[in-house]
Amino acid sequence: MSVRVAKSAGFCFGVSRAVELVQSSAAAGKRTVTLGPIIHNRHVVEAFHQAGVGVIDSPEEANPGDTVIIRSHGVGREVYARLEARGAEIVDATCPFVKRIHGLVSRAEEEGRLPIIIGTPTHPEVEGIAGWCTACKIFDSADSLKKWVTEERIAADLPICMVCQTTSTENLWKLCRNFAKKQFTNLKIFDTICKATEDRQTEAALLSRQSQAMVVVGDAKSSNTGRLAMICREYCDRVALVDDASELEPAFFAGITDVGITAGASTPAWIIKEVNKTMSEITNVEAVQEENFAELLEQSIKTLNTGDKVIGTVTGIGNTEIQVDLGTKHAGYIPYDEVSNDPSVKPEDILHVGDQIEVFVVRVNDQEGTVQLSKKKLDGLKVWDEMADYVENKTTIDAVITEENKGGLVANVKGVRVFIPASQSGVAKGGDMAAMVGKPVQLKITEVNRARRRAIGSIRAVNAESRKAAQEKIWSEIEVGKKYHGVVKSLTSYGAFVDIGGVDGMVHVSELSWNRIKTPADVVKVGDEIDVYVISFDPEKHKISLGYKTAEMNPWNQFMTNYAVGDVVDAKVVKLMTFGAFAEILPGVDGLIHISQIADRRINKPEDVLSEGQQVKVKITDVDAENKRISLSIRALLEDGEDAE
Repeated sequence: MSVRVAKSAGFCFGVSRAVELVQSSAAAGKRTVTLGPIIHNRHVVEAFHQAGVGVIDSPEEANPGDTVIIRSHGVGREVYARLEARGAEIVDATCPFVKRIHGLVSRAEEEGRLPIIIGTPTHPEVEGIAGWCTACKIFDSADSLKKWVTEERIAADLPICMVCQTTSTENLWKLCRNFAKKQFTNLKIFDTICKATEDRQTEAALLSRQSQAMVVVGDAKSSNTGRLAMICREYCDRVALVDDASELEPAFFAGITDVGITAGASTPAWIIKEVNKTMSEITNVEAVQEENFAELLEQSIKTLNTGDKVIGTVTGIGNTEIQVDLGTKHAGYIPYDEVSNDPSVKPEDILHVGDQIEVFVVRVNDQEGTVQLSKKKLDGLKVWDEMADYVENKTTIDAVITEENKGGLVANVKGVRVFIPASQSGVAKGGDMAAMVGKPVQLKITEVNRARRRAIGSIRAVNAESRKAAQEKIWSEIEVGKKYHGVVKSLTSYGAFVDIGGVDGMVHVSELSWNRIKTPADVVKVGDEIDVYVISFDPEKHKISLGYKTAEMNPWNQFMTNYAVGDVVDAKVVKLMTFGAFAEILPGVDGLIHISQIADRRINKPEDVLSEGQQVKVKITDVDAENKRISLSIRALLEDGEDAE
């Protein structure tokens, strides 16, 4: 018979943490009691009783000086006050996921929202959540939620915050959530089903579909164990809920060749192993058991030495360390400060129960049967191997600039401080290197010194490589007339140099504007993005001549498009001559007002009537397109006015 045990079976993070806190308190010799059974499993509670840990049902039963452990289900806000009034030391083992829900309902009430809790009203977790708000509604089904809305005629715009018991089923939560979304217009929903619970239920459903029989291990009082049994019964006809191996009935497995085992979050691993072993004995699979026993025996006598690299499986995540099964007689653990080189990383974010990890043996204690491990040290060794590979292979890597110092910049590459000299930073001399801090960059590791734990990098090398590739692309595709979008890099008296994507081209001052300009700065400045086109190029000398002014920008073309003989326009007198005055119609286009056309009377000289800079209205009387000459008249406008009178 095939027996498969669900990977997610057994203690969840919250339960494991609570049990560990009780063990630590009892081991420290403190007078320890738990507020209610620490978990819903009589075997664990009895074991703690034997160790001198008591159980109280209310805060008033606590004595001054008692260490009272609040179980993972959590309690209401006022319970803490009652315990403090009794002079008790409080150790809060509330599951962090449950603690989050306390905050959600508390803040919701402050915002004027009605908290709605989906779960079993009598469950300790739900009672604890309700204790963090003065008023709330609790529903154990979508039907009861609908009934409340209908009978109480609840307004659709009622501000509501909806949360769920962490051990509820996904199906129940989905039904309630979908109804609420359709019913309420001012609704905030928080999916608070514990991920471990969700994974356990999902795996139980999958395993029960694939098995002829299912065994659910756990205390009948455990809510999540009961839900597991309910889920298994949806997909499998033969399901047994047992407290321990003694409740297994051989007749139950008659004719069965495929059995699955799952367990609630409050079921200890040793009970699950005992059930698995007993089932194997019942079904007479001695050969497999003997083989497994031989493997286990071989593993258990394996020796460990400081400096070894070993592979283990994460079995628990405590509040100070990670428990690791190495398959030996030693109990392995990783202190939190040995998990990662990055102090901002939370151990629970990168390690999970069931993960297989490679670790470094720091210290072996054969007397206590423990071994201290480090993931950080092994990762560090691997990182320096990678650094050496980066140098050899000239690999471009991603990094983040973390600081600026006197000589350059410092980047973080997989937890290693990489120094980047100022000359290799890619920042121009005198530039603001501090502006680089916090920015992601690409760099190459150019030097590694393992003994001194030193690495040197270069951003400039990546930029040079990118620029070289861009240059090769441009020179392979360049042709006269091709347009580019570039950036003005520098200005000289005779033109502007423009980067067109890795290659600099020069726009001569005569190609910058159709108007007369004194310097290139009259048209562009460093940093401007402009569109240019290729006038000529020399691949051997690596020179490119660019143009900026276009036919569309030609002022004469603009004049010919927008003006005609007979038009009256505003013009500015720009120059006075003995024979008349030149007036600017638009930048780059001037017309002549002959002295005879300045006034409707005879004048001696133009300055008798006009002055430079004066704005005047003129009439276009003639256009010589071939010679680009324009005749203007003020007199014609005066005569037109007289005729009109």
